[in-house]
Amino acid sequence: MNPTQSRSAAFWHSVGRTFVSLAQRNYRFYFTGALLSNIGTWMQRTSQDWLVLTQLTDRSSSALGIVSALQFLAIPFLAPFSGAVADRYPKRTILLITQTLLGLNCALLWLLVVTNNVELWHVYVFAFAQGVVASFDMPARQAFVSEMVADSLIPNAVGLNSMSFNAARLIGPGAAGLLIAAVGVAPGMLISALSFLAMIGALLAMNPAQLHPAPQRKGRGSVREGLSYIRHRPDIMLVLFMVFMLGTFGMNFQITNATMATKVFGRGAAEYGALGTIMAIGTFGAAIIAARRRAPRVSVLLLGLGGFALANTFLALAPSYWFYAILLIPTGLCALTVMTSANSTVQISTAPSMRGRVMAVYAAINMGGTPLGAPIVGWVGDVAGPRWSLLAGSIATGAACVIVGLYFFVHKGVRVRIERGRPLRLHVWTTDEAIAAQSAAEPEK
Repeated sequence: MNPTQSRSAAFWHSVGRTFVSLAQRNYRFYFTGALLSNIGTWMQRTSQDWLVLTQLTDRSSSALGIVSALQFLAIPFLAPFSGAVADRYPKRTILLITQTLLGLNCALLWLLVVTNNVELWHVYVFAFAQGVVASFDMPARQAFVSEMVADSLIPNAVGLNSMSFNAARLIGPGAAGLLIAAVGVAPGMLISALSFLAMIGALLAMNPAQLHPAPQRKGRGSVREGLSYIRHRPDIMLVLFMVFMLGTFGMNFQITNATMATKVFGRGAAEYGALGTIMAIGTFGAAIIAARRRAPRVSVLLLGLGGFALANTFLALAPSYWFYAILLIPTGLCALTVMTSANSTVQISTAPSMRGRVMAVYAAINMGGTPLGAPIVGWVGDVAGPRWSLLAGSIATGAACVIVGLYFFVHKGVRVRIERGRPLRLHVWTTDEAIAAQSAAEPEK
C-alpha cells in the first residue's frame, strides 16, 4: 500500500466503524457510482408510476401492479442461470454489460415519452426487459461486494450499499415529484438514463489488482449444485422465507403509496413523490445502523419483521395524509432492518464459490415474488380499497414472523424478555447468541 492509500485508509478508519469499507479505493468508486445511479433509478420509478397512473390509465391500481410484476417477472425463472453466470465470469465485466443495457432501456422509454408516442403496452414491454437484464445484474452486483472488501467488512459494506440506495431514495422521488409537477414525467426518465453512466464510469475506474475475486466455477452442473447447496442449508432457507414474505406482500409501496396518496387522501404528484422521500428517512436510518452492526443476528431479523407488520397496520389505519407520511418512517426502518440483516446473513454464511448462485436465489426470492404479490395487492386495492392492500401485507408478514419465531423457539432456543421501566425494553436472543456473549464477557484464563 503506497503512502497515499495509507493516509486515505487512516482517514476512513478515523471517521468510525460506520464508513470503514470506504477505506477501500474500489469500494469508494462503487459507492459513489451507485449513489448517483440510484438517484436516477428512483426518479425513473416515480415518473413511470405517475405516467401509468395518471396519463395512460384512469388511476388504475391493477395496471400499476402489472408494471411492478413485469419488472420482476423474469427474475425467479432466470435466477439459477444468472447466478451460475455470476460464479463463472468476472462480476465486474457482467456489471459493465448489464448497466449499459439498463441505461439503454431507460433511454428508449424516455424517447417514446418525449415524442408523445408512449402507450401502456410500451411501458409493459420495457418493464419486462428491465427485469430480464436485472436478473443478471443483481446477483453479480450483490456478490461483487465481497470481492471489494474483506469478509469481516461485508456487513458494513452491505449497510453502506443500503445507505447509498436510501440516500438516493431521499432525493429521487421528491425531485421527480417536483419535476413532474413543473414540466412532466420525461425529464426524470432522461436523468435516470444518464445516471447509469456514473456506475459504468465507477466500474471502469476500479483497479482490478485490488479486487479479491472468488474462484470461478467451471464445468457443467453449476445450477443444480447451487440449488442443492441451498436445499441443505435450513438456516438460509428460513431467511429466504422471511425475505419472500416481506418482498412479496409487504414491500409494495410503489403501488400502495400511489393509491393512498391519490384515492384516499386526494393528493397530487408532489405529495406522492414526497412519500417516497419521507419513507427513506426510516430506511436511511436503518442503513446507518446496519453499517455499524458488527454481525447480523436472528433476533434482529425477527424484531424487524414483527415491527414491520405492526407499523404497516397503523399505516393502513392512518386518518390523514401527514399521519400516513410520518408512519412511513418506522415502517421503512423495520423493512430495511430485515433486508440488510438477511443480506449480510446469507453472504457471510455462504461459501465464496457459491455466492453468485445463492445471491441469485436471494434476489429471486426478494424481488421475484413481486409478480405474485403486486397484482394481488393492486387487485385488493381496486376491489376492497387501498387500506386493505396494506392490511394484506401486514397479515402476511405477521404470520411469517410467528412461523419463523416458533421454529427458532423450538429449534434454536429463541427467548423473549420484557424489562419493565421507562421506557419498556424488549430483549430477544437465541441460545447460541447467549453462549457467545457469555464467552466474550468471561476473562481470559
